[in-house]
Amino acid sequence: MDSEAVDQDALGLTFVHEIEELGTRKVVELCPGGRSMVVNSENRRPYVDSLIQHRFVIAIAEQVAHFAQGFADIMSCRRLQRSFFQCLDPEDLDWMLHGSEREICVDDWKAHTEYHGFVESDVQISWFWKIVGRMTREQKKVLLFFWTSIKYLPVEGFSGLASRLYIYRTSESFERLPSSHTCFYRLCFPAYPTITVMQDRLRIITQEHVGCSFGTW
Repeated sequence: MDSEAVDQDALGLTFVHEIEELGTRKVVELCPGGRSMVVNSENRRPYVDSLIQHRFVIAIAEQVAHFAQGFADIMSCRRLQRSFFQCLDPEDLDWMLHGSEREICVDDWKAHTEYHGFVESDVQISWFWKIVGRMTREQKKVLLFFWTSIKYLPVEGFSGLASRLYIYRTSESFERLPSSHTCFYRLCFPAYPTITVMQDRLRIITQEHVGCSFGTW
């Protein structure tokens, strides 16, 4: 992403990571004083490194340890091994690990989305779904990841997710990019004045290096 845009705080990011813990939102600092440390062109690499470390290592360490122990228990017992592999096809395992490779259905996406501050008849919502419908397959995947931290849907589609998705209206400047609360499947953006402005903002966050690094927290 352009360094000037990052330095203008267009992304509105600080060194924090938002997580859900026992049904409540919790903000974790990625480093001491992270709440007040704004991401800019000079520190964005440490920010991304810290975010990746927290999201994919620290935040899931306990769950991975339990999974590893359970899987080790299965592998160490011949009876459990036989039962496990007899009921599991290679396709089932692939779906469990990667989700569905089918193209994202925009109608299904829209049907599982609710609005706060907007209503479905608002012109901005109409523009939004029109823009999403014109996106490439890869852009849709990046947008979904930016929104939810999920890049591949379950086999059941959006109905297989743990929650519905939400679009929140913010009171921020039209210059700001959309933001997301991935733990709660929330996408937030202001009431952009034109479809061109909205399309430009969505184009920025659906770049692979932006949507998968800077846009989610």
